[in-house]
Amino acid sequence: MIHYSLRCDNGHDFDGWFGGSADFDKQVESGFLTCPVCNSAKVSKSLMAPQVTTARKQESRKAALVDKAQREAMDKLRKAVAEIRPNAEDVGERFPDEARKIHYGESEERGIIGEANADEVRDLLEEGIEIMPLPILPDDKN
Repeated sequence: MIHYSLRCDNGHDFDGWFGGSADFDKQVESGFLTCPVCNSAKVSKSLMAPQVTTARKQESRKAALVDKAQREAMDKLRKAVAEIRPNAEDVGERFPDEARKIHYGESEERGIIGEANADEVRDLLEEGIEIMPLPILPDDKN
């Protein structure tokens, strides 16, 4: 599709979208294209500044979209963490042991947070214990 700024012989300006330059020419020749104000069939293209999108502009738009998406994701993550922390018991380094006790019914079922190294996490997951890392976000003080 191509966009043209148009003008009739009575000086009325309007816009039109066409499949291409040939499509515009065909509509003018057939009298199909008329001014929406005065219905004049004497229509021509007005001078237009071309819209040029540079690579820099495209990169800037993409960066703005990514930044917005990242901000929205971080906000959702912050809200989730803010809901989890106050409703969970912080068991610190005892996390792997407490997670096992809860999983195997040796301790009351409850939400817990704490610390575990990579080997401990892998072992818990291999045992079928569902855990999820709780991120410490840049603006968090905890």
